[in-house]
Amino acid sequence: MAAVRAGFRRLFSISAFSPPPPAAAVPAAEPSPNLFISGLSKRTTSEGLREAFSKFGQVVQARVVTDRVSGYSKGFGFVRYATVEEAAEGIKGMDGKFLDGWVIFAEYARPRPPPQGQPQPQTPPPPPQMSESPSGYQ
Repeated sequence: MAAVRAGFRRLFSISAFSPPPPAAAVPAAEPSPNLFISGLSKRTTSEGLREAFSKFGQVVQARVVTDRVSGYSKGFGFVRYATVEEAAEGIKGMDGKFLDGWVIFAEYARPRPPPQGQPQPQTPPPPPQMSESPSGYQ
């Protein structure tokens, strides 16, 4: 009976369970002209984002991601510069700064990972060759 009780104690004690593994550090994205901007206010617009980042180089595109229903910012967006050097200046100039009353964070954008559970698109097979007879039968 004592052995069973000790087994239950060991099974249900906190020390019997190992802690979860530490979270893997996400590697930094490679430098590119695309920036990911987080921490945006609900009031921030794509034009406001473009204006703020254009001080550091030629902005090709600035887009605040918005909610489909409300139309308000989801709190993040993307800025694309003409060159990687301008993008680096944009990060230096705007990371940790205030925009529309909120502290924003700028970093290089990571490429979108492939969708989970879906097979990768492959090239379609070549069309079947037509036979010499017009009806397709020989």
